[in-house]
Amino acid sequence: MRYSLNDQQCQNIEVSSRREWLLTNGIGGFAMGTACGINTRRYHGHLVAATRPPTQRTVLLAQIDATIQGEGNPVGISSNQYPGTIFPEGFQYQQSFSVSGEAATWAFRAAALSIEKTLVVHSGVNAVSIYYRNTGNKPFLLTLRPLVCHKFYHANFVEHAGYPQGLQFPKDLTQISDNGVSLYIGHAGAQRVPVEGWYYRFEHARETERGLDPRDDLFCPCELKYEMLPGEQIVLVASDRSGVAPIAFPESPESPEYRLTSMLQQAAKPFFVHTDERASIIAGYPWFTDWGRDTMISIPGLCLNTGRVSEARRILSDYASQCERGLIPNRFVESGEHPDTNTVDATLWFANAIYKTLLTEWDEPFAWRMLATLEGVFDWHVEGTLFGIKVDPSDGLLTQGQEGVQLTWMDAKVGDWVVTPRHGKPVEINGLWINALRVMEWLSAKLAKVSSADLRHQPSVYAAAAEKASSNFEAKFWHEGRGHYLDTADPDDASLRPNQVIAMSLPLVKFDVDHAKRALEIVSRELVTPCGLRTLGPDEPGYRGRYKGPLRELDSAYHQGTAWPWLLGPYATALVRYADDRTEAKRVLKQAKQMLTSYGLGGIAEVYDGDEPQDPAGCPYQAWSVAEILRAWVEDVGGD
Repeated sequence: MRYSLNDQQCQNIEVSSRREWLLTNGIGGFAMGTACGINTRRYHGHLVAATRPPTQRTVLLAQIDATIQGEGNPVGISSNQYPGTIFPEGFQYQQSFSVSGEAATWAFRAAALSIEKTLVVHSGVNAVSIYYRNTGNKPFLLTLRPLVCHKFYHANFVEHAGYPQGLQFPKDLTQISDNGVSLYIGHAGAQRVPVEGWYYRFEHARETERGLDPRDDLFCPCELKYEMLPGEQIVLVASDRSGVAPIAFPESPESPEYRLTSMLQQAAKPFFVHTDERASIIAGYPWFTDWGRDTMISIPGLCLNTGRVSEARRILSDYASQCERGLIPNRFVESGEHPDTNTVDATLWFANAIYKTLLTEWDEPFAWRMLATLEGVFDWHVEGTLFGIKVDPSDGLLTQGQEGVQLTWMDAKVGDWVVTPRHGKPVEINGLWINALRVMEWLSAKLAKVSSADLRHQPSVYAAAAEKASSNFEAKFWHEGRGHYLDTADPDDASLRPNQVIAMSLPLVKFDVDHAKRALEIVSRELVTPCGLRTLGPDEPGYRGRYKGPLRELDSAYHQGTAWPWLLGPYATALVRYADDRTEAKRVLKQAKQMLTSYGLGGIAEVYDGDEPQDPAGCPYQAWSVAEILRAWVEDVGGD
């Protein structure tokens, strides 16, 4: 699938600077930027290397300044934002931009000169090949100035004495080293001019909007000059290791494929990472890493509906190996670190992902390993584990909560302020708990036919626990006066939120059909938007319809009305299951076509404003936004 902008869109800076592209290398590194070429985020760059895959990322090659010169004056074909100005203004000469899963391509025409730039990310290594091709019928001089840094991708970079610590100029190669990391730029055939110097005060507009320091300084180690005849092509290779050869220039793409299934399956690819230590799913680009909750929610859509069943098993096995006190990590363990298990739902989503994976493809050895982990999950949740997570013996429902800790997916925290604490018994957590118990019952029953002696608990134990929780669920959560389910019980919170829909969508949980229909009518009227479900009803106290401003404002609005695309998946499932409305579910999910082009090209945003006009925000590429829409599109509405 290829996404493209034409000349009018490219030359409209308001459009082209807000369309981002992403290419990933499969180990956590990436290249990312905008259609117009301006780096509008501190995270943007031609080479953002996973120096400790998959999570430790370093921006190395931030940008390349480029000019072409024929018989007249040189013309800049790159674009950079400085305070109050853009220079050069290469976007004014831009004829097109396109990106697929393999490459990003810019085309420029200035007077009689034409040039095309293509960036390709290497798979499995931190490297990019960057091609420039004379596509016109006039020769020109191409001058390139690599703009480099060595910065942690969350940080800013400013001129400082001693940078870089090492700078070497062997034949056809420039090596820039700092703090134990080297950037190698291979430039065969270039006339190199070692004009070292700093470029100051690059400004990143999206960071300004988030109230963060928007400015970086970048270092130029040299100029590279090429005299290019019509049809000639040159290539740079940037990598964190020496000896990396350029990869083949990608062939011209096939005609665009606009089937939503194909578009979503293509959108799934960037999130998978494989390293020597683990396989996992990146929660979102550019700033998230792999998180337990996001990964488990995403497995059915991203893995099972794209034919990656073996990857699902590998991911689940890797997380199971880190299960502690009945909880899988919310943040995966890195060398020498202790896992963060501050989540009540990741482990319950883990059980659901196991069930869906085994339904897709039965694997007995894997099933035994997963059951062993789930048996421990059951014991710890019944006895009580971290953060007050424990089954209430009076009703069989799961309670949780600890002062100052956010445990559900509504996990925004500003300083010591937990914005949506949801202590007690959240509705989706108890739907997930009942679902997990039914998974344990199902799995132990299947394996009991092989060897019941190897089971820690008989299926009847899980069945009894599930029956007890199920029998108390409706009485505990249904609010007749409001006509929908409580968001939390004990203490009761009747705020209108979408979490009840998550519980309705779970495969092994059965709601009262009349109650579910009535709740869905209210949710459809008050929470559903074209781009996702609002996280709080617009008539509720504390509703925030705009997700804008500095970080504190963003975090305080995160789950207080902001619309989340991933919730369209559970909503569509619930519509089909309880309202028997496949037509409406399909209509709602089809909005994904527009979302795939409105922010990150080929990705779906993390969030949108709750109020119209719904601007996208947060991560431009969010795993569960793609995953849940894809899952529901394939499984519930049979979309094509």
